[in-house]
Order: sequence, then structure tokens, then C-alpha cells
Amino acid sequence: MQFTLDIPEELVTQLQLFKHQIPQILELGIREVNAASQPGFTGMAEVLEFLAQLPTSAEIIALRPSVELQEQISSLLEKNRTQGLTPAEEMIWEQYQYLEHLVRIAKARALLKLKAGE
Repeated sequence: MQFTLDIPEELVTQLQLFKHQIPQILELGIREVNAASQPGFTGMAEVLEFLAQLPTSAEIIALRPSVELQEQISSLLEKNRTQGLTPAEEMIWEQYQYLEHLVRIAKARALLKLKAGE
């Protein structure tokens, strides 16, 4: 399929460097836009941005979900208990579970570093 669009000249210059990867770039961009509109993404982004700052081991161990994230998780848990989750909510729940898995790994490694005296 061929698609034509008008874009700013400075973006054309940047895209020239990646002309063979434009379909992949568009796909990733669409995923990011879709993810940003999902209710749970904000809380997950907070945690991932925190970890991307390369915090100290002590800071990682002290990490707790924000009030907003905890409310989203609690709401999903309650809804699952009382009426069940929609497919979209189920997907968000799975993302939260994976995020929790990543945080547990980060905390376990941080604890090992602290015990080793690093």
C-alpha cells in the first residue's frame, strides 16, 4: 500500500537516515500513541522512568507504587472480584503483573548489591 503525507522539512531530513525503517518507525509510534491513551500506562511509565534514572539500590528497594497506580490496581482487583474484567482491562492487568515482575527482579538485584556492600 502506498501512503502520501506532508511532513515538515526537518523531519524529512531525519527520516532520510532511516528510510528503510520507516514502516517499523510508524508501527512503534502508533504503539506509543495507543499506549499513552490507555488508563494504566501513566502509572507504568512512572515506574519505568524511575528505573531508567538508574537509582541506587536503596532507592529501588524503597520503591512503592504511586497513589494513582495503587488506585488503578485496586480498582481492577475489585472489578475482577465482583464482575470480571473486559478484555482491555485484562490486558492492562497483565501489563501490571509484568511490571510487578520487573520491579521484583530489580529489588532482588538491589538487595543482593546492598548485601555485597556495593
